[in-house]
Amino acid sequence: TYVMYIHLLDSNDDLFIYDCSTASKKLQEKQESEVGKPPGETNTILACAFSSSGKFFVLTDDNKQLILFCTKPSWECLSIRPVMRRCTSLLITSAEDKILVADKSGDVYSYSITEPKNAGTIELGHLSLLLDLTLSPDDQYIVTADRDEKIRVSLSKAPHVIVSFCLGHREFVSRILVLPNFPDHLLSASGDGTLRLWKYKSGKELHCFQLNNLNINEAVSRVAYHCEGNYIAVLYDCIPAVSIFQLDAGAQSLIAKQHIILSHKGWDVAFEETGGLWILQENQQIPLLFYQPEDGQWQPVIDKKELVKMSKYICDHWRMFEGAMDKESCFQNIYKASFDNMSIYLKKKEERLQQQKNKRKDPQYESSEQTKKVRTEELC
Repeated sequence: TYVMYIHLLDSNDDLFIYDCSTASKKLQEKQESEVGKPPGETNTILACAFSSSGKFFVLTDDNKQLILFCTKPSWECLSIRPVMRRCTSLLITSAEDKILVADKSGDVYSYSITEPKNAGTIELGHLSLLLDLTLSPDDQYIVTADRDEKIRVSLSKAPHVIVSFCLGHREFVSRILVLPNFPDHLLSASGDGTLRLWKYKSGKELHCFQLNNLNINEAVSRVAYHCEGNYIAVLYDCIPAVSIFQLDAGAQSLIAKQHIILSHKGWDVAFEETGGLWILQENQQIPLLFYQPEDGQWQPVIDKKELVKMSKYICDHWRMFEGAMDKESCFQNIYKASFDNMSIYLKKKEERLQQQKNKRKDPQYESSEQTKKVRTEELC
């Protein structure tokens, strides 16, 4: 329901809190006056994103509203717009002129930042639930991932033009990311327990890493990337752990570097510019963890000044996070339902044969068969 942003500088602390329920009331009042729509019941934030410069921040919630903020020189709400359906993912273009929003029906809409009151424009559509979208660093390509294992690459200026499909996953594609310093490479994660590296403009798969090599059999819920060193941190849906990989640019493959076990479920993960790794977890006493890279491994740090301050802010405002506590898997209902018809058929056939054998051993069955035989002979 709430957005909390903490800005920590050496001599200045700034805390910004925004209550989305207030925004939804304003939007609902407007909708009621226009179309008589009843007010919503919840305000869970479904997706959010910063622009590349940090100047803009946008979020969408399950009351079907898109809220845009300007963060500089101070935080300000620029617009509250309705969206067509509940959204699954969103981002702001590198040019910081548009917001792209993917929704549950498989459509992608664009919303103007320069004209923050304008309604959305449909850009493209899938025939399946969209789970993630990303852009190439130059904004020329939109890449979308859906429940039906597909990764689609489209031209931004003409989204109906499909450049390629990246096909190979055997379950829904949960996360995709175009690597900023390798703009021709795409990283994808799936419910099939794999991470894959692609040349996405041609749809060519370069590498497939099986997560069961790490004894992991869960979908990836978050991905973070650090350009210096080409490090990738992934957070899992239901396993309290973070895995760190490194992209070998020469071999065009992924190398597992470290597996960090958490005491509690992880909510999010991010790299800072120096390579330090931040982890937000489901624990009020220790909500934040920080790991500093040392000799190719990330070591926990507990006395970092920013860590202590930010942890205190979160603890003091923990009510904002209570709605996310003890949540079930966000992907549990979108795995494929598997049916083995042949096994069922063979099992039933074996049961029928066994029943016939049992009947033949029954004396009453033999007597009945003999009676039938005599009557048949008499009729002949």
